Amino acid sequence: MLVRSAIQKILHMFHHEVVAVESGRQVLERVSDEFDVIVLDINMPDMDGFETLERLNQQHIDIPVLFLTGAGTMDYAVKAINLGAYDFLTKPIADIELFHIKVKRAAEKRHFLLQEKAYKKRLEAEVQNKTRELAQKNMLLERYSNDLENATVQIMTSLQTAMEEKDGYTAGHTRRVTELALLLGQSAGMSGDDITVLRRASQFHDIGKLVIDLSCIQKAGALTPEEWELIKKHPGIGASIIEPLTFMERERDIIRHHHEKLDGSGYPDGIGGNDLEVLTRIITIADSYDAMTSRRNYRRNLTSAEAVGELRRCAGSQFDPELVEIFAGVVLSARSLYKQ
Repeated sequence: MLVRSAIQKILHMFHHEVVAVESGRQVLERVSDEFDVIVLDINMPDMDGFETLERLNQQHIDIPVLFLTGAGTMDYAVKAINLGAYDFLTKPIADIELFHIKVKRAAEKRHFLLQEKAYKKRLEAEVQNKTRELAQKNMLLERYSNDLENATVQIMTSLQTAMEEKDGYTAGHTRRVTELALLLGQSAGMSGDDITVLRRASQFHDIGKLVIDLSCIQKAGALTPEEWELIKKHPGIGASIIEPLTFMERERDIIRHHHEKLDGSGYPDGIGGNDLEVLTRIITIADSYDAMTSRRNYRRNLTSAEAVGELRRCAGSQFDPELVEIFAGVVLSARSLYKQ
């Protein structure tokens, strides 16, 4: 008690506020973040200084602890430091100024820890705010990008529709091909992004015809070699039109290849087999079916059954056999929806 009273007077002399307690248990009961330094004696009632420090550590109390003891052995000093004590002092206190310096440095460490903790808290809050702001900006950018994509698709669709409506033989072709391709794609298990790509590729598979004079299609009789070569350019031109639209990279390749054949005898690149992705194979079937069942001035249109028969005849060479059978099931079971 005399030592505790003496230490309290010394600290008061250096203008420190002091709360003195009698035991380690009272330390645990009174401690709070308002304290800057804890001075512990090793020998105390209820629990010694080492046990008290262990309990402070368990409660994550990060206040610097100074050990004060008359048994100044090296073993005690090592044990105190291992437990996380800030410093180790012996009593009686011979050098009051040194004692004050050590208390002052411990208090300075406490202030530094509090400042560091506050800085980390402010930094975390700032990071959270910046993250939230970035997420909001990304959401706005994504919304703007989606709006831009939708506007682009709508404009191109309007242009293509206007082009088709000028010719009674091609009017509605894109709409029908899109509907048929989606029916086939869904029946074949396509979903999500694939369906979106399939829809867009179907909508613009003939976009290349916008810049080609196709008046030759309306003439009676067969096309000349020159006219046929002109028509064969539209897949490549369509891919070129789509190329600047980076959000339609897959659609561009499908548009370019929608007149290729499984055996490699199609155009413009003469690829086939595994080089033709499934969405391209789907549109090829839907496009060919609509062409066969649509009226032309140089031939009669085929019935659904006749067109399916032609698809089956060319399955394996021009069309994917498995997809042809799925498509046959789709159109023959709902052929009243389409041309006969």
